[in-house]
Amino acid sequence: MVHHAVVSQKEWTQARVSLLEKEKAQTRLRDAIAAERRALPWVKVEKDYSFDTEDGPRSLSDLFDGRSQLIIKHFMFGPEWSEGCTGCSFEMDHFEGAMLHIPHHDLTLVAVSRAPLKELLKFRQRMGWTIPWVSSASSDFNFDFGVSFTEEQRAAGRVVYNYREENFQIDELSGLSVFYKDEDGVVYHTYSTFGRGAEEILTSYMLLDLTPKGRNETGPNHNLTDWVLHHDRYGDNGQVANADRIEAEAGACCKS
Repeated sequence: MVHHAVVSQKEWTQARVSLLEKEKAQTRLRDAIAAERRALPWVKVEKDYSFDTEDGPRSLSDLFDGRSQLIIKHFMFGPEWSEGCTGCSFEMDHFEGAMLHIPHHDLTLVAVSRAPLKELLKFRQRMGWTIPWVSSASSDFNFDFGVSFTEEQRAAGRVVYNYREENFQIDELSGLSVFYKDEDGVVYHTYSTFGRGAEEILTSYMLLDLTPKGRNETGPNHNLTDWVLHHDRYGDNGQVANADRIEAEAGACCKS
């Protein structure tokens, strides 16, 4: 049971109004940060990247699918893995609702991993997702965008992730990268975010944050790896059926 102060309706309303002012300030700050994000300078993508897709080899430009904006979900699924990362799968579950809307608002969403395409499509079918998923196994895309790491980097025990050196010995991490294609077909990299930078798209977390228990991630990792599973591994009554998961390093992709 959650133990908490119990007060009169009047006292509760006073406390709620006080919190509301902070919530409004947070909303205004979020809007300001979003505007600053849109104002970031861009980098022209000069390198040619090839992706293995359901329609054959495609370039980064092709992935826009006729739209001017592209978000790529860097999904942790290494070449030798048998299934995708649990945390990335949790994120992909939240993308499915957005797929009903965002393609109609000049935005394409694509997942990219280094695993062979047949393994990606097999796992996508298992999960019931519709998001386009392509393999970058034949290019340096994942390495260039800071979500895959060489044997030498792993052996050193330090990789550059989320714009700083981290003590990871891991081959794959997660993130989101955003691109824009102008009328002449030139592609620009406009934004990337990693770790907890994508939390606001996780509506499960936003709902949990409204509740008395909050995220209730009490250990051992104090992040989503404490409770999230592939959605086909939960019990019928919403409880965890087992703890099978891929974790090259538990919680690495969930750190700030």
